[in-house]
Amino acid sequence: MTSTTDPSCPCGSSLTLDKCCGRYHQGEPAPTPEALMRSRYAAFVLGLSDYLLATWHPSTRPAELAPDPDAEWKSLSIISAEPPIENIGYVHFRACFYERGRVQKGWHVLEEVSRFVNEQQRWWYIDGTPTLTRLKPRRNDPCLCGSGRKLKVCCGE
Repeated sequence: MTSTTDPSCPCGSSLTLDKCCGRYHQGEPAPTPEALMRSRYAAFVLGLSDYLLATWHPSTRPAELAPDPDAEWKSLSIISAEPPIENIGYVHFRACFYERGRVQKGWHVLEEVSRFVNEQQRWWYIDGTPTLTRLKPRRNDPCLCGSGRKLKVCCGE
Protein backbone atom coordinates (compact mmCIF):
# COMPACT_ATOMS: atom_id res chain seq x y z
CA MET A 1 0.00 0.00 0.00
CA THR A 2 1.28 3.46 -0.90
CA SER A 3 1.45 6.12 1.75
CA THR A 4 -0.25 9.41 0.95
CA THR A 5 3.00 11.16 1.91
CA ASP A 6 4.94 9.46 -0.93
CA PRO A 7 5.91 12.08 -3.50
CA SER A 8 4.17 11.87 -6.84
CA CYS A 9 6.41 11.38 -9.85
CA PRO A 10 7.39 14.65 -11.56
CA CYS A 11 6.73 13.09 -14.98
CA GLY A 12 2.99 13.58 -14.50
CA SER A 13 1.93 9.95 -14.10
CA SER A 14 -0.47 9.14 -11.28
CA LEU A 15 2.19 6.96 -9.64
CA THR A 16 4.58 7.75 -6.82
CA LEU A 17 8.19 8.50 -7.72
CA ASP A 18 9.43 5.13 -6.40
CA LYS A 19 6.87 3.19 -8.47
CA CYS A 20 7.46 5.28 -11.61
CA CYS A 21 10.69 7.02 -12.68
CA GLY A 22 12.52 6.52 -9.38
CA ARG A 23 13.14 2.86 -10.17
CA TYR A 24 14.91 3.86 -13.40
CA HIS A 25 16.96 6.43 -11.48
CA GLN A 26 18.01 3.54 -9.23
CA GLY A 27 19.31 1.46 -12.15
CA GLU A 28 16.38 -0.47 -13.64
CA PRO A 29 16.48 -0.01 -17.46
CA ALA A 30 13.57 1.95 -18.93
CA PRO A 31 11.53 -0.44 -21.13
CA THR A 32 10.50 2.09 -23.81
CA PRO A 33 11.68 5.41 -25.25
CA GLU A 34 8.71 7.12 -23.58
CA ALA A 35 9.61 5.67 -20.18
CA LEU A 36 13.20 6.88 -20.65
CA MET A 37 11.96 10.32 -21.74
CA ARG A 38 9.73 10.59 -18.68
CA SER A 39 12.54 9.47 -16.37
CA ARG A 40 14.91 11.99 -17.92
CA TYR A 41 12.36 14.78 -17.40
CA ALA A 42 11.98 13.69 -13.76
CA ALA A 43 15.78 13.73 -13.47
CA PHE A 44 15.83 17.33 -14.73
CA VAL A 45 13.21 18.24 -12.11
CA LEU A 46 15.19 16.50 -9.35
CA GLY A 47 18.62 17.74 -10.49
CA LEU A 48 19.97 14.23 -11.23
CA SER A 49 22.71 15.19 -13.70
CA ASP A 50 24.50 11.85 -13.27
CA TYR A 51 21.38 9.96 -14.43
CA LEU A 52 20.96 12.27 -17.42
CA LEU A 53 24.56 11.62 -18.49
CA ALA A 54 24.26 7.86 -17.82
CA THR A 55 21.22 7.59 -20.13
CA TRP A 56 22.74 9.73 -22.90
CA HIS A 57 24.28 7.71 -25.73
CA PRO A 58 28.11 7.85 -25.58
CA SER A 59 28.32 9.09 -29.19
CA THR A 60 26.46 12.33 -28.38
CA ARG A 61 26.91 12.66 -24.60
CA PRO A 62 28.45 15.93 -23.38
CA ALA A 63 31.45 15.72 -21.05
CA GLU A 64 29.42 17.30 -18.25
CA LEU A 65 25.95 18.63 -17.58
CA ALA A 66 25.54 21.28 -14.94
CA PRO A 67 22.12 21.59 -13.30
CA ASP A 68 20.24 24.82 -13.97
CA PRO A 69 19.18 26.19 -10.57
CA ASP A 70 17.14 28.95 -12.22
CA ALA A 71 14.81 26.55 -14.11
CA GLU A 72 11.80 25.30 -12.15
CA TRP A 73 10.22 22.52 -14.23
CA LYS A 74 6.43 22.47 -13.89
CA SER A 75 4.84 19.98 -16.31
CA LEU A 76 5.48 17.42 -19.01
CA SER A 77 3.12 16.57 -21.88
CA ILE A 78 3.84 13.70 -24.24
CA ILE A 79 2.53 14.72 -27.67
CA SER A 80 3.40 11.43 -29.35
CA ALA A 81 5.47 8.33 -28.72
CA GLU A 82 5.38 6.03 -31.72
CA PRO A 83 6.27 2.35 -31.33
CA PRO A 84 10.00 1.91 -32.04
CA ILE A 85 11.10 0.65 -35.48
CA GLU A 86 14.37 -1.26 -35.79
CA ASN A 87 15.64 -0.16 -32.35
CA ILE A 88 15.01 3.55 -33.02
CA GLY A 89 12.29 5.44 -31.17
CA TYR A 90 11.01 9.01 -31.14
CA VAL A 91 9.15 10.92 -28.44
CA HIS A 92 7.60 14.34 -29.06
CA PHE A 93 7.09 16.25 -25.80
CA ARG A 94 6.44 19.67 -24.31
CA ALA A 95 7.78 20.73 -20.93
CA CYS A 96 6.80 23.95 -19.19
CA PHE A 97 9.16 25.66 -16.79
CA TYR A 98 9.61 28.91 -14.96
CA GLU A 99 13.00 30.62 -15.33
CA ARG A 100 14.07 32.60 -12.29
CA GLY A 101 17.20 34.10 -13.89
CA ARG A 102 17.55 37.80 -14.51
CA VAL A 103 17.83 37.65 -18.30
CA GLN A 104 15.21 35.03 -19.23
CA LYS A 105 12.89 35.38 -16.21
CA GLY A 106 9.39 34.09 -16.89
CA TRP A 107 7.46 31.13 -18.26
CA HIS A 108 8.81 29.03 -21.13
CA VAL A 109 7.93 25.87 -22.98
CA LEU A 110 10.55 23.50 -24.34
CA GLU A 111 9.25 21.35 -27.18
CA GLU A 112 11.37 18.59 -28.64
CA VAL A 113 11.25 15.51 -30.79
CA SER A 114 13.78 13.27 -29.07
CA ARG A 115 15.51 10.33 -30.74
CA PHE A 116 16.36 7.16 -28.82
CA VAL A 117 18.25 4.00 -29.74
CA ASN A 118 18.13 0.54 -28.18
CA GLU A 119 21.63 -0.90 -27.78
CA GLN A 120 23.04 -3.35 -25.24
CA GLN A 121 19.45 -4.20 -24.22
CA ARG A 122 18.69 -0.67 -23.02
CA TRP A 123 17.34 2.59 -24.40
CA TRP A 124 19.62 5.60 -24.81
CA TYR A 125 18.83 9.25 -25.54
CA ILE A 126 20.65 10.25 -28.76
CA ASP A 127 19.53 13.80 -29.56
CA GLY A 128 16.56 15.98 -30.25
CA THR A 129 15.21 18.90 -32.19
CA PRO A 130 14.27 21.43 -29.50
CA THR A 131 12.43 24.72 -29.71
CA LEU A 132 12.16 27.12 -26.80
CA THR A 133 9.28 29.57 -26.59
CA ARG A 134 8.70 32.27 -24.02
CA LEU A 135 5.11 32.27 -22.74
CA LYS A 136 3.14 35.17 -21.36
CA PRO A 137 0.28 33.66 -19.39
CA ARG A 138 -2.16 35.96 -17.61
CA ARG A 139 -2.99 35.65 -13.94
CA ASN A 140 -6.43 34.14 -14.62
CA ASP A 141 -5.16 31.61 -17.20
CA PRO A 142 -4.95 27.96 -16.17
CA CYS A 143 -1.68 27.23 -14.39
CA LEU A 144 1.02 25.77 -16.61
CA CYS A 145 1.76 23.04 -14.05
CA GLY A 146 -1.45 21.26 -15.09
CA SER A 147 -3.21 21.56 -11.73
CA GLY A 148 -6.37 22.98 -13.32
CA ARG A 149 -6.26 25.98 -10.99
CA LYS A 150 -5.72 29.59 -12.04
CA LEU A 151 -2.11 30.68 -12.34
CA LYS A 152 -2.52 33.42 -9.72
CA VAL A 153 -3.51 30.93 -7.00
CA CYS A 154 -1.13 28.16 -8.02
CA CYS A 155 2.36 28.76 -9.42
CA GLY A 156 1.83 32.48 -10.06
CA GLU A 157 4.80 34.76 -10.29
